[in-house]
Amino acid sequence: MKKTIRLAAAAALPMMFPALAMAAELDGSKLSALWGVPFAGILLSIALMPLLAPSVWHHHYGKISAAWALAFLLPFAAIHGAPLAGSQFVHALVEEYIPFIILLTALFTVAGGIHIRGNLHGAPGLNTAILAIGAVLASLMGTTGASMLLIRPLIRANDNRVSKAHVVVFFIFIVSNAGGSLTPLGDPPLFLGFLKGVDFFWTARNILPNTLFLVGMLLALFYVIDRHLYRKEGVLAFDPTPDTRRVGFDGAANFWLLGGIVFFVLLSGVWKSPVGFEVFGTHVGLPGLVRDAGLIAITLVSFKTTAAKVHADNQFEWGPMAEVAKLFAGIFLTIIPVIAMLKAGAHGAFAPVIAAVTRPDGQPDPAMYFWASGILSSFLDNAPTYLVFFNTAGGDPATLMTTYATTLAAVSAGSVFMGANSYIGNAPNLMVKAIAESRGVRMPSFFGYMGWSVVVLIPLFVLSTFIFFR
Repeated sequence: MKKTIRLAAAAALPMMFPALAMAAELDGSKLSALWGVPFAGILLSIALMPLLAPSVWHHHYGKISAAWALAFLLPFAAIHGAPLAGSQFVHALVEEYIPFIILLTALFTVAGGIHIRGNLHGAPGLNTAILAIGAVLASLMGTTGASMLLIRPLIRANDNRVSKAHVVVFFIFIVSNAGGSLTPLGDPPLFLGFLKGVDFFWTARNILPNTLFLVGMLLALFYVIDRHLYRKEGVLAFDPTPDTRRVGFDGAANFWLLGGIVFFVLLSGVWKSPVGFEVFGTHVGLPGLVRDAGLIAITLVSFKTTAAKVHADNQFEWGPMAEVAKLFAGIFLTIIPVIAMLKAGAHGAFAPVIAAVTRPDGQPDPAMYFWASGILSSFLDNAPTYLVFFNTAGGDPATLMTTYATTLAAVSAGSVFMGANSYIGNAPNLMVKAIAESRGVRMPSFFGYMGWSVVVLIPLFVLSTFIFFR
């Protein structure tokens, strides 16, 4: 590990020199497709190593992420020069990675400080109501936050049910994915779009009908399935969770802090200030700095003021957040040449990708963008997938929000919705699965879960294509 740190420091050392502020823009038309190998490598590692070598992955995922990052950064610096490599490193770090991790950490910490106590009884109507509430919360506090808040009380409510794995599967479909499609707070891909210049409320205005259709259909299907199993199999004679007089919240002050997160993110989107700073060639605006400082303050206040018992009851620990931070550090670095090549369009190494999602008249095909971004999001992380196709569609937020609004909506919906197709499509999926299994729920295998998604989700996505993205 120390050797990895020394290599990373050596790679970063050139960035300490002011000459980097004058580094040239990266020209993707001059890059070979081989520069995309480290990006593909880290994504395949995330997808396959937890299945093929779980012990190695669990103990060394940070080193693996760093190795792929260095596999791009060091050769790139040697061939194209330290100034260009350094400026690209700083740009990815300052403009995208740091704000991204700060927001996720704030949502993770605040959600982890709220504990829902008491015992509910998981009848079909109540379960459906909890999933509906989770769908709404997911766009307000993030799919990770809403999932961590509601999955434990949902499991407690159903711990006397004979059949309950389907409850968790639909929870992943709705709360951990589809529900987070309406704001940049909801899912990491949309926050990256927000950082790129997409208006905060643009997604809600443009894919609300898609979201209502998908979530509504999923809730209706869930209610039918849950009612059938409830009537057929019933409940156990003994309820592992004793009844309580009422349901309540511990750590409820964190709801106010959640409002603070919404305030600072909104503020950074509507406040325009000429004040800014140059960090080795990357412009950092005052609104973004204020947002990040506010989110850091909220994170610290939440962690320090939340009672230890609340964190213990929620089994709160930093492991999941540390994993996300380490893996995304590698992703945001290795995606640099991929984005540059996509920006080069027909002149870049990924011209076939551009052709596949482009109609014969040269216009983008929203249906192809929906499925292309969705299929990749099913097996790779949906945040970098969104970035890839955002840039494939031109990367200009002003044009994408107006002239090509349907295309941007397709990328947004595909990246968020289809993250539910597999356990590895979105970070909360695996977190929810792990929590459910630790509470005794026999969850489907990797391919068993995909059987659910093929039968339930894919037909709904086909319908969505014909209704919204023709």
